[in-house]
Amino acid sequence: MNATSRIQKIQSCSGVVVGVDIAESVFQLCEADTNWRRLGSHRLSRAQFERWFDNREIAVVIMEACGMAHHWARWLRQRGIDVELLPPHYVKAYVKRNKTDAADAAALLEAARCADIQPVRIKTVEQQALQALHRTRSMWMGWRTATINSMRGACREAGLRISKGAKVGLAQMAKLIAEDQSAIPTLLRGTMRSMLEEVRQLESRIEAIEKELRAVVRHSEPCQWLQSVPGVGLLTTTAMAAATGGDVTHFKNSRGFACWFGITPKEHSSGHNRRLGRISKQGDTYLRMLLVHGARSVLKAAAAAQAQGKPLDALKRWALQVQARAGHNKAACALANKLAR
Repeated sequence: MNATSRIQKIQSCSGVVVGVDIAESVFQLCEADTNWRRLGSHRLSRAQFERWFDNREIAVVIMEACGMAHHWARWLRQRGIDVELLPPHYVKAYVKRNKTDAADAAALLEAARCADIQPVRIKTVEQQALQALHRTRSMWMGWRTATINSMRGACREAGLRISKGAKVGLAQMAKLIAEDQSAIPTLLRGTMRSMLEEVRQLESRIEAIEKELRAVVRHSEPCQWLQSVPGVGLLTTTAMAAATGGDVTHFKNSRGFACWFGITPKEHSSGHNRRLGRISKQGDTYLRMLLVHGARSVLKAAAAAQAQGKPLDALKRWALQVQARAGHNKAACALANKLAR
């Protein structure tokens, strides 16, 4: 159903349209009839919010796609109430004067009337759990990198040179910590031993998450299909499945899907002058990062195959031509765009 049909359906319903501004413990509601005439507003606690929908005829509930929104959308749908989640950055333009919870709730009703704003699909519990796995892995990867860098810094202050690369560097530092005659101060050895143990624990936790992600891929047909795309591996596959639920039919076309990742050019045009700038960098930063890194791996493989005189497919030939003309980084973004499409 497109946005215009959705609005027409709301106007043909009976009941009230409710805009809900969500917070941790306070819920601001704004009521309107199906002709969008304002009826009133309410400020409710969590317990009051859960009881408020009893014995009321609701046409649709409008919320921002923010924290807890998907949970409450599923909860309301289980009660037979239709729910629309709107992108927060589009709703912001409809906030009048001062920013308050009541103004935010009223802005939701105004934004819901705009036929150009497409609602966000409500995520399932499984999708959000898969996203949480990715976020936890990213957090642990950051801790691991920070700990290794801290250990490197301590070794350099002691006049020790550690090779590049996490695997080689950790092996060298473990050897230095174990040696009694190394330049690492005795006062620091216990702490560095604890840091090394922490890195090993983080690596085992990250491996456990990746094992769970591989199990998801084995039982998901969309994930298995996605892995046939060059440069798309375990992380990109499962992250994309978590973000889209394995269904992208709600996008208008493949360019709209690439725009969603923020890897299409920003446009600043007027009249007959069309100006395309850098990529927009809008949308999911994590997914865009995975796609660009996947494109870099495809570029590296193409360059290696070309150096060895191996035949190249059309995609790799095109990527190398863009790299020669525009440079490595622009070629990686262009290839990520093509991979997304």
